[in-house]
Amino acid sequence: MTKHRCGWCVGDELYEAYHDQEWGVPVTDDDTLFEFLILETFQAGLSWITILRKRENFRKAFDGFNYRKIAQYKQDKIVSLLQDAGIIRNKLKIHATITNAQMFMRIQEEFGSFSNYIWGFVDGKPIKNKLKHYKEAPTTTAISDALSKDLKKRGFKFVGSTVMYAHMQATGMVNDHEVGCFRYHEVDNES
Repeated sequence: MTKHRCGWCVGDELYEAYHDQEWGVPVTDDDTLFEFLILETFQAGLSWITILRKRENFRKAFDGFNYRKIAQYKQDKIVSLLQDAGIIRNKLKIHATITNAQMFMRIQEEFGSFSNYIWGFVDGKPIKNKLKHYKEAPTTTAISDALSKDLKKRGFKFVGSTVMYAHMQATGMVNDHEVGCFRYHEVDNES
């Protein structure tokens, strides 16, 4: 018997694996939250599958998504990233990643962890939507608007409301699995 999955991932092995194992699972680990923040930043204007296919290249290029190292990147590292065909070679997004790593650590200092900060926008628990079809999911919400505005005020780049809503979906702050999807109830028990 085949499991019903959200329609957006069906037909691509990598997409299905991501959907089945990661998407919508509540993430409270700062390292993983930063990884998704970087990936979502690079995804802006592109398809998520493009980013997933390059994820391991990003991991290698950006020192395992180590924000402490990334925050220290100098011009020689930026030049090497701009020459790395395995990632998205966008100068603005590369610079934004460095800035965002620096701001990420400031938030950690202020709130004890980035997780404490970001999960505060949903009162520490996932919002569980009841979508019959994935196309019913919003691209932004009042919460993603507020989160985006606050991050920008703190100096983050490429964190528009649409990017932040996608981040909320990916990290389980919002459960946008279709109600008929086998993962809809499962993700509640994983974190």
